[in-house]
Amino acid sequence: MRQVAGFTHRILFAVSSYPQLPLRRRYSRSPNSQRVFGLAILLLVFVLPLPAQTKPQRIVSTAPSITETLFALGVGDRVVGVSRFCNYPPEVQKLPKVGDYIKPDVESVARLVPDLVILQQSQNDLGDRLNALHIAFIVVPHTTLDDIYTEIQLIGKVAGVPERSTNLIAQIRSSLDAIQAKARSMPSPRVVVIVDRQQGTLNNLIAVGPNNYVNQILEIAGGNNVLAQPGLPQYPRISVETILRENPDVIIDLSGTQETDEARRISRASTLTLWAQYRDLAAVRGGHVYAGTADSLVVPGPRTPIATQRLFDFVHGIGGSD
Repeated sequence: MRQVAGFTHRILFAVSSYPQLPLRRRYSRSPNSQRVFGLAILLLVFVLPLPAQTKPQRIVSTAPSITETLFALGVGDRVVGVSRFCNYPPEVQKLPKVGDYIKPDVESVARLVPDLVILQQSQNDLGDRLNALHIAFIVVPHTTLDDIYTEIQLIGKVAGVPERSTNLIAQIRSSLDAIQAKARSMPSPRVVVIVDRQQGTLNNLIAVGPNNYVNQILEIAGGNNVLAQPGLPQYPRISVETILRENPDVIIDLSGTQETDEARRISRASTLTLWAQYRDLAAVRGGHVYAGTADSLVVPGPRTPIATQRLFDFVHGIGGSD
């Protein structure tokens, strides 16, 4: 099972430092502010502009969601470097690594001679160093579902394939609409989602709270997140006692994402054994504790429909573990 860093580098959904759990509100979430933000990024995001009419041919990605977006848009052949946590699609595993999500290595980036580096908002300090080296970069948002659409749009535009980004966003929206339509005809059980914890224990639990990507796709899947409460952090640190008090119908533990089938099998068994100790929980008694071990569940991006469908299966008791 991965330690804290594993989840942190994939989502974040989402996380840029520990233990503060950093999904900070960068701007208003209203539709108008989202449009203004997107326009501002489109107009201002190039600190060092590329030559007119030039499509970047050597792109470095600093996060899994960026990498997956580039490949989903059909420009993966232009990617020359990725973070060490990028592992999908499989061909990225052979690409040079430029450090981790929280602190990419600028020297490793520079050695690849990129004509574009794509950063996420929590990596703004890196932008200053790239600027000093005269390396062009853009910054994309990544906290909410709307941010994912903006990220795809921005990457498609700068890569010179805007029509592909439009099509990809339409496909994601259509898939999510279909899942939501199914969910609306079914009950909405009370759910707790765990995204991190101390290895081998149920201590130092990190759960999904309000106003974030995971909570949004959980709602689309028909789950009622008991911790999506006003005033709570986006990813609150909780104890088992909190879960006993809330007594959810479903517990989804995403803390054990793994890369191989054997590692996933071991992780699932370990996770279910830990939760089985708490027979007073309705989710345990009802057999509705699920271990999500596929990394698609914790990487916001083109695989969002896959993640949402898996959450739908968990929420409604259709599937076991992934």
